[in-house]
Amino acid sequence: MGNRTFLYFLLTFLLYCALPVLAKKTETGFLDRTVSAGGITYRYQVFVPANFDPHKKWPVILFLHGAGERGDNGLLQTDVGLGHAIRNSPADLPFVVVMPQCRTDRHWMDPEMQAQALAALDASIKEFNGDRDRVYLTGISMGGYGTWDLAAKYPGKFAALIPICGGILGPERFPQLHVSLADDPKITDPYAETARRIGKTPVWIFHGMEDDTVPVEESRKMARALEAASGNVRYTEYPGVSHNSWDRAYAEPGLVSWLLQQKLSR
Repeated sequence: MGNRTFLYFLLTFLLYCALPVLAKKTETGFLDRTVSAGGITYRYQVFVPANFDPHKKWPVILFLHGAGERGDNGLLQTDVGLGHAIRNSPADLPFVVVMPQCRTDRHWMDPEMQAQALAALDASIKEFNGDRDRVYLTGISMGGYGTWDLAAKYPGKFAALIPICGGILGPERFPQLHVSLADDPKITDPYAETARRIGKTPVWIFHGMEDDTVPVEESRKMARALEAASGNVRYTEYPGVSHNSWDRAYAEPGLVSWLLQQKLSR
């Protein structure tokens, strides 16, 4: 066999070996996914950064949307809050971001909705090589309540929390919007108990001072409760800002670098 013939067969063989690898190149951007929880199939979205490398572990954010994005199309939750921030500056968020969708007339304190959110999180960690020591939880409005609720139910699961314009007890117009601990008659102070269960998990709270949907006092009380419990808490309140404090919060200088510094110690 001549040198040219040998080289031809060698190159053909190498290309044949490389084809499966090339074919499996990971998609990036906003990706449609489904997950099953309790026998029900839910649509959700995952954001995968453009520079995604499947050979390294990635930090993961679980994002819980607000009441206005509820449904079952698996899309609305990407247009408000963290999804909107990603679309504005996709290179600024080096995370795999999991965005489940709460069903209409349900809320994130509902065990079934939490189950599907955690199932989507787990599936995304497995598919995109997520780092379980760097899983973060954030939510806006109803999702802010869900952030407090999930964090109290699963202490030590998340490396950091970013609740935005959320709370513990519901506003007068939405009394059903409250964390699960508030339903326990043995718990006289759900703020203090939530703080106790969260413990030393780093928390950065955001709220608009003029919020006319969720009273700013909800976040103030949680900041005080965490401080009293010797927690690791930051609190940012925006003067003149109403309910939409999430656009300011997700664009906050230093937020990404702060988040990336947080890691579970096992």
